[in-house]
Amino acid sequence: MQVILPLAGKGTRVRPHTHSRPKPLLRVRNKPVLAHVIDTVRAAGADEAICITGHLAGHIESYLEAEYPDLRCTYVEQTVQLGTAHAIGLAESYVHEPVLVIFVDTLFDADFGIIERRSEDDGIIWAKEVEDYQRFGVIVTDADGYMETIVEKPSEPISKLANIGVYYIRNYELMFEGIRDVMSRDPNKGEYYLTDAFQYMIDHGAKLYTAEVDGWYDCGKVETVLETNRILLERGGGRHTAGSSAGATLADPVCIAPDVVLEDSEVGPNVSIAAGSVIRGSRLRDCIIGENTHLKRCDLHDSLVGDHAVLEGVTGRANIGDHGEIRA
Repeated sequence: MQVILPLAGKGTRVRPHTHSRPKPLLRVRNKPVLAHVIDTVRAAGADEAICITGHLAGHIESYLEAEYPDLRCTYVEQTVQLGTAHAIGLAESYVHEPVLVIFVDTLFDADFGIIERRSEDDGIIWAKEVEDYQRFGVIVTDADGYMETIVEKPSEPISKLANIGVYYIRNYELMFEGIRDVMSRDPNKGEYYLTDAFQYMIDHGAKLYTAEVDGWYDCGKVETVLETNRILLERGGGRHTAGSSAGATLADPVCIAPDVVLEDSEVGPNVSIAAGSVIRGSRLRDCIIGENTHLKRCDLHDSLVGDHAVLEGVTGRANIGDHGEIRA
Protein backbone atom coordinates (compact mmCIF):
# COMPACT_ATOMS: atom_id res chain seq x y z
CA MET A 1 0.00 0.00 0.00
CA GLN A 2 1.17 3.51 -0.79
CA VAL A 3 0.97 6.55 1.48
CA ILE A 4 1.16 10.21 0.50
CA LEU A 5 2.86 12.37 3.13
CA PRO A 6 2.61 16.17 2.64
CA LEU A 7 5.74 17.50 4.38
CA ALA A 8 6.37 20.86 2.71
CA GLY A 9 5.04 23.26 5.35
CA LYS A 10 7.30 25.85 6.97
CA GLY A 11 5.96 25.24 10.48
CA THR A 12 5.70 28.90 11.42
CA ARG A 13 3.86 28.14 14.68
CA VAL A 14 6.81 26.16 16.05
CA ARG A 15 9.56 28.61 15.32
CA PRO A 16 12.43 28.97 16.06
CA HIS A 17 12.76 25.16 15.84
CA THR A 18 11.63 25.03 12.21
CA HIS A 19 14.29 27.49 11.12
CA SER A 20 16.72 24.57 11.23
CA ARG A 21 14.52 21.47 10.92
CA PRO A 22 11.27 20.55 9.19
CA LYS A 23 8.28 20.38 11.52
CA PRO A 24 7.78 16.60 10.96
CA LEU A 25 11.20 16.01 12.53
CA LEU A 26 10.31 17.63 15.85
CA ARG A 27 10.50 15.00 18.58
CA VAL A 28 7.88 13.75 21.00
CA ARG A 29 8.91 10.98 23.39
CA ASN A 30 12.40 11.22 21.86
CA LYS A 31 11.18 10.26 18.40
CA PRO A 32 10.34 12.48 15.41
CA VAL A 33 6.65 12.94 14.69
CA LEU A 34 7.32 11.62 11.18
CA ALA A 35 8.74 8.40 12.60
CA HIS A 36 5.68 7.84 14.78
CA VAL A 37 3.48 8.18 11.68
CA ILE A 38 5.62 5.97 9.46
CA ASP A 39 5.77 3.21 12.06
CA THR A 40 1.97 3.34 12.31
CA VAL A 41 1.31 3.13 8.57
CA ARG A 42 3.93 0.45 8.00
CA ALA A 43 2.20 -1.69 10.61
CA ALA A 44 -0.95 -1.18 8.53
CA GLY A 45 0.77 -2.47 5.39
CA ALA A 46 2.21 0.63 3.72
CA ASP A 47 5.48 -0.11 1.96
CA GLU A 48 5.90 2.97 -0.25
CA ALA A 49 5.83 6.66 0.67
CA ILE A 50 5.32 9.56 -1.70
CA CYS A 51 6.74 12.53 0.17
CA ILE A 52 5.67 16.02 -0.85
CA THR A 53 8.59 18.13 0.33
CA GLY A 54 9.51 21.79 0.38
CA HIS A 55 10.98 23.55 3.42
CA LEU A 56 14.33 21.93 4.33
CA ALA A 57 13.55 18.98 2.05
CA GLY A 58 17.08 17.57 2.34
CA HIS A 59 16.60 16.95 6.05
CA ILE A 60 13.54 14.81 5.36
CA GLU A 61 15.32 12.78 2.68
CA SER A 62 18.42 12.24 4.79
CA TYR A 63 16.38 11.13 7.79
CA LEU A 64 14.26 8.63 5.86
CA GLU A 65 17.23 7.19 3.99
CA ALA A 66 19.12 6.69 7.25
CA GLU A 67 16.30 5.41 9.45
CA TYR A 68 14.05 3.61 6.94
CA PRO A 69 16.38 2.29 4.24
CA ASP A 70 13.91 -0.46 3.26
CA LEU A 71 10.99 1.94 2.73
CA ARG A 72 10.52 2.89 -0.92
CA CYS A 73 10.33 6.67 -1.05
CA THR A 74 9.58 9.08 -3.86
CA TYR A 75 10.21 12.78 -3.26
CA VAL A 76 8.17 15.45 -5.03
CA GLU A 77 8.94 19.10 -4.39
CA GLN A 78 6.12 21.55 -3.79
CA THR A 79 7.85 24.75 -4.86
CA VAL A 80 4.81 26.95 -4.23
CA GLN A 81 2.33 26.09 -1.50
CA LEU A 82 -1.15 26.55 -2.94
CA GLY A 83 -3.08 24.36 -0.53
CA THR A 84 -3.74 20.75 0.37
CA ALA A 85 -5.33 19.78 -2.96
CA HIS A 86 -2.32 21.16 -4.80
CA ALA A 87 0.07 19.19 -2.55
CA ILE A 88 -1.73 15.87 -3.02
CA GLY A 89 -2.21 16.50 -6.74
CA LEU A 90 1.58 16.53 -7.17
CA ALA A 91 1.60 12.82 -6.31
CA GLU A 92 -0.84 11.77 -9.07
CA SER A 93 1.66 10.34 -11.53
CA TYR A 94 3.18 8.14 -8.80
CA VAL A 95 -0.03 6.62 -7.40
CA HIS A 96 -1.08 3.30 -8.91
CA GLU A 97 -3.23 1.74 -6.18
CA PRO A 98 -5.49 2.69 -3.25
CA VAL A 99 -3.59 5.09 -1.07
CA LEU A 100 -3.37 6.51 2.45
CA VAL A 101 -3.09 10.30 2.72
CA ILE A 102 -1.73 11.56 6.04
CA PHE A 103 -0.90 15.11 7.06
CA VAL A 104 1.96 14.91 9.53
CA ASP A 105 0.75 17.63 11.90
CA THR A 106 -0.79 15.24 14.38
CA LEU A 107 -0.50 11.78 15.86
CA PHE A 108 -3.53 9.54 16.13
CA ASP A 109 -4.90 6.21 17.31
CA ALA A 110 -6.72 4.82 14.26
CA ASP A 111 -8.01 1.36 13.51
CA PHE A 112 -6.65 0.72 10.02
CA GLY A 113 -8.23 -2.73 10.09
CA ILE A 114 -11.42 -1.01 8.99
CA ILE A 115 -9.89 -0.66 5.51
CA GLU A 116 -10.52 -4.33 4.79
CA ARG A 117 -13.79 -4.44 6.65
CA ARG A 118 -15.20 -1.67 4.46
CA SER A 119 -13.75 -2.87 1.16
CA GLU A 120 -16.78 -1.71 -0.84
CA ASP A 121 -16.41 1.96 0.10
CA ASP A 122 -14.56 4.47 -2.06
CA GLY A 123 -12.64 5.76 0.90
CA ILE A 124 -12.45 6.35 4.64
CA ILE A 125 -12.04 9.65 6.44
CA TRP A 126 -10.94 9.48 10.06
CA ALA A 127 -12.34 12.01 12.50
CA LYS A 128 -12.42 12.85 16.20
CA GLU A 129 -15.39 14.16 18.14
CA VAL A 130 -14.47 17.46 19.80
CA GLU A 131 -16.30 19.99 21.94
CA ASP A 132 -14.56 23.07 20.47
CA TYR A 133 -15.91 22.30 17.00
CA GLN A 134 -15.72 25.98 15.96
CA ARG A 135 -11.93 25.63 15.56
CA PHE A 136 -12.05 22.85 12.97
CA GLY A 137 -13.43 21.63 9.73
CA VAL A 138 -16.18 19.24 10.79
CA ILE A 139 -17.66 16.34 8.86
CA VAL A 140 -21.41 16.13 8.40
CA THR A 141 -22.49 12.52 7.86
CA ASP A 142 -25.67 10.73 6.89
CA ALA A 143 -27.40 8.16 9.09
CA ASP A 144 -25.02 5.43 7.89
CA GLY A 145 -21.84 7.36 8.69
CA TYR A 146 -20.98 8.48 5.17
CA MET A 147 -19.66 11.98 4.60
CA GLU A 148 -22.12 14.46 3.15
CA THR A 149 -19.95 17.57 3.43
CA ILE A 150 -17.16 19.21 5.42
CA VAL A 151 -17.92 22.60 6.96
CA GLU A 152 -15.05 24.81 8.06
CA LYS A 153 -15.32 26.30 11.55
CA PRO A 154 -19.10 26.19 11.92
CA SER A 155 -20.83 28.64 14.24
CA GLU A 156 -23.57 26.11 15.00
CA PRO A 157 -23.02 22.51 16.19
CA ILE A 158 -24.01 20.84 12.93
CA SER A 159 -21.32 18.27 13.71
CA LYS A 160 -18.58 17.74 16.28
CA LEU A 161 -16.57 15.31 14.12
CA ALA A 162 -13.33 17.14 13.40
CA ASN A 163 -11.45 16.32 10.20
CA ILE A 164 -7.98 15.21 11.40
CA GLY A 165 -6.16 14.87 8.07
CA VAL A 166 -5.98 11.06 7.86
CA TYR A 167 -7.60 9.38 4.84
CA TYR A 168 -7.71 6.15 2.91
CA ILE A 169 -8.80 6.56 -0.70
CA ARG A 170 -9.67 3.40 -2.61
CA ASN A 171 -11.05 5.29 -5.63
CA TYR A 172 -7.89 7.30 -6.15
CA GLU A 173 -8.66 8.00 -9.81
CA LEU A 174 -11.80 9.91 -8.81
CA MET A 175 -9.88 11.78 -6.10
CA PHE A 176 -7.35 13.05 -8.60
CA GLU A 177 -10.14 13.90 -11.01
CA GLY A 178 -11.65 15.96 -8.21
CA ILE A 179 -8.31 17.65 -7.50
CA ARG A 180 -7.99 18.63 -11.15
CA ASP A 181 -11.50 20.08 -11.02
CA VAL A 182 -10.68 22.04 -7.85
CA MET A 183 -7.46 23.37 -9.39
CA SER A 184 -9.36 24.54 -12.49
CA ARG A 185 -11.51 26.88 -10.40
CA ASP A 186 -10.74 30.01 -8.40
CA PRO A 187 -9.14 29.17 -5.05
CA ASN A 188 -11.30 28.84 -1.97
CA LYS A 189 -10.21 31.57 0.47
CA GLY A 190 -6.88 31.77 -1.33
CA GLU A 191 -6.14 28.01 -1.33
CA TYR A 192 -7.07 24.78 -3.07
CA TYR A 193 -8.50 22.38 -0.49
CA LEU A 194 -8.38 18.61 -0.65
CA THR A 195 -11.74 18.52 1.11
CA ASP A 196 -13.26 20.22 -1.94
CA ALA A 197 -11.97 17.31 -4.01
CA PHE A 198 -13.68 14.93 -1.58
CA GLN A 199 -16.89 16.87 -2.08
CA TYR A 200 -16.44 16.41 -5.84
CA MET A 201 -16.11 12.66 -5.25
CA ILE A 202 -19.34 12.56 -3.26
CA ASP A 203 -21.16 14.68 -5.80
CA HIS A 204 -20.12 12.08 -8.40
CA GLY A 205 -21.46 9.13 -6.45
CA ALA A 206 -18.56 8.16 -4.20
CA LYS A 207 -19.14 6.82 -0.69
CA LEU A 208 -16.62 8.07 1.86
CA TYR A 209 -17.12 6.48 5.27
CA THR A 210 -16.30 8.44 8.42
CA ALA A 211 -14.48 6.49 11.14
CA GLU A 212 -13.62 7.87 14.55
CA VAL A 213 -10.15 7.65 16.07
CA ASP A 214 -9.60 6.84 19.73
CA GLY A 215 -7.02 9.59 20.13
CA TRP A 216 -5.79 12.64 18.24
CA TYR A 217 -2.73 14.59 19.36
CA ASP A 218 -1.65 17.89 17.81
CA CYS A 219 2.00 18.60 17.03
CA GLY A 220 1.54 21.95 15.33
CA LYS A 221 2.32 24.42 18.12
CA VAL A 222 4.90 24.54 20.90
CA GLU A 223 2.30 24.07 23.63
CA THR A 224 0.62 21.15 21.85
CA VAL A 225 3.96 19.46 21.11
CA LEU A 226 4.61 19.52 24.85
CA GLU A 227 1.09 18.25 25.57
CA THR A 228 1.48 15.39 23.08
CA ASN A 229 4.84 14.50 24.63
CA ARG A 230 3.11 14.32 28.02
CA ILE A 231 0.32 12.09 26.70
CA LEU A 232 2.73 9.68 25.03
CA LEU A 233 4.85 9.46 28.16
CA GLU A 234 1.81 8.78 30.32
CA ARG A 235 0.74 6.04 27.92
CA GLY A 236 3.97 4.16 28.49
CA GLY A 237 6.77 6.04 26.81
CA GLY A 238 9.23 4.20 28.99
CA ARG A 239 11.76 5.27 31.56
CA HIS A 240 15.33 4.98 30.41
CA THR A 241 18.34 5.08 32.68
CA ALA A 242 20.80 7.82 31.88
CA GLY A 243 24.39 6.91 31.18
CA SER A 244 25.59 8.76 34.24
CA SER A 245 23.31 9.67 37.11
CA ALA A 246 24.93 11.20 40.16
CA GLY A 247 22.58 12.67 42.74
CA ALA A 248 19.71 12.82 40.26
CA THR A 249 16.04 12.25 41.06
CA LEU A 250 13.58 11.08 38.40
CA ALA A 251 9.81 11.56 38.64
CA ASP A 252 7.92 9.40 36.15
CA PRO A 253 6.97 9.57 33.42
CA VAL A 254 10.23 10.47 31.70
CA CYS A 255 12.05 9.30 28.58
CA ILE A 256 15.80 9.73 28.78
CA ALA A 257 18.29 8.51 26.18
CA PRO A 258 20.80 5.97 27.57
CA ASP A 259 23.86 8.22 27.17
CA VAL A 260 22.41 11.32 28.84
CA VAL A 261 24.42 12.64 31.81
CA LEU A 262 22.41 13.74 34.86
CA GLU A 263 24.10 15.32 37.86
CA ASP A 264 22.46 16.80 40.95
CA SER A 265 19.20 17.32 39.10
CA GLU A 266 15.47 16.71 39.45
CA VAL A 267 13.92 15.48 36.21
CA GLY A 268 10.23 14.90 35.65
CA PRO A 269 7.44 14.43 35.39
CA ASN A 270 6.75 14.60 31.65
CA VAL A 271 10.30 15.15 30.43
CA SER A 272 12.06 13.78 27.34
CA ILE A 273 15.82 14.20 26.94
CA ALA A 274 17.48 13.12 23.70
CA ALA A 275 20.87 11.52 23.15
CA GLY A 276 24.12 13.14 24.18
CA SER A 277 22.70 15.81 26.46
CA VAL A 278 24.15 16.84 29.82
CA ILE A 279 21.99 18.15 32.67
CA ARG A 280 23.75 19.53 35.76
CA GLY A 281 22.30 21.15 38.85
CA SER A 282 18.92 21.64 37.20
CA ARG A 283 15.23 20.98 37.67
CA LEU A 284 13.06 20.04 34.68
CA ARG A 285 9.35 19.30 34.39
CA ASP A 286 7.10 19.20 31.34
CA CYS A 287 10.03 19.70 28.98
CA ILE A 288 11.49 18.36 25.75
CA ILE A 289 15.28 18.63 25.56
CA GLY A 290 17.07 17.92 22.28
CA GLU A 291 20.28 16.12 21.43
CA ASN A 292 23.74 17.20 22.65
CA THR A 293 22.29 20.04 24.69
CA HIS A 294 23.87 21.27 27.93
CA LEU A 295 21.84 22.65 30.83
CA LYS A 296 23.44 24.01 33.99
CA ARG A 297 21.68 25.58 36.98
CA CYS A 298 18.37 25.73 35.12
CA ASP A 299 14.86 25.48 36.54
CA LEU A 300 12.60 24.91 33.52
CA HIS A 301 8.98 23.98 33.00
CA ASP A 302 6.83 23.77 29.86
CA SER A 303 9.92 24.26 27.71
CA LEU A 304 11.03 23.10 24.28
CA VAL A 305 14.80 23.17 23.76
CA GLY A 306 16.48 22.13 20.52
CA ASP A 307 19.73 20.33 19.71
CA HIS A 308 23.25 21.58 20.55
CA ALA A 309 21.88 24.33 22.79
CA VAL A 310 23.52 25.73 25.92
CA LEU A 311 21.47 27.13 28.81
CA GLU A 312 22.94 28.28 32.11
CA GLY A 313 20.99 29.82 34.97
CA VAL A 314 17.70 29.96 33.07
CA THR A 315 14.48 29.87 35.07
CA GLY A 316 10.88 29.57 33.88
CA ARG A 317 9.67 28.69 30.39
CA ALA A 318 12.02 28.53 27.42
CA ASN A 319 11.54 28.04 23.68
CA ILE A 320 15.07 27.71 22.32
CA GLY A 321 16.00 26.42 18.88
CA ASP A 322 19.02 24.43 17.73
CA HIS A 323 22.39 25.92 18.67
CA GLY A 324 20.81 28.58 20.88
CA GLU A 325 22.71 29.90 23.91
CA ILE A 326 21.51 31.66 27.04
CA ARG A 327 23.85 32.22 29.97
CA ALA A 328 22.30 34.08 32.89
